[in-house]
Amino acid sequence: MPPETVLARLRKICLALPAATEKLTWGHPTFQTGGKTFAVYEQYKGEWSIVVKVGREHQALFLADARFYKTPYIGDKGWVSLRVAGKLDWREIRELAAASHRLVNAAAKKR
Repeated sequence: MPPETVLARLRKICLALPAATEKLTWGHPTFQTGGKTFAVYEQYKGEWSIVVKVGREHQALFLADARFYKTPYIGDKGWVSLRVAGKLDWREIRELAAASHRLVNAAAKKR
């Protein structure tokens, strides 16, 4: 699937979430809620990925799946990247984005 098509579908999913916005951060489309990032579409070392927060306690479950890798720079904070090469499960991506949105909102409320 072309990168632009993946972004269009991801954008539709993310912007449907409550108070979600999009901005360009470090050259990547970044989806935020309350000014905090919950999803990113980026190319790292030539590979396109969707970045979401899963939390440190669940990160190992995702990293056991070869489709995921620890997100550079922020992976230690519970972020994973989903490779978009190959067939994508858009229901799964919708669930990942929604869960990341909830995690980011919950963390913001604790501050």
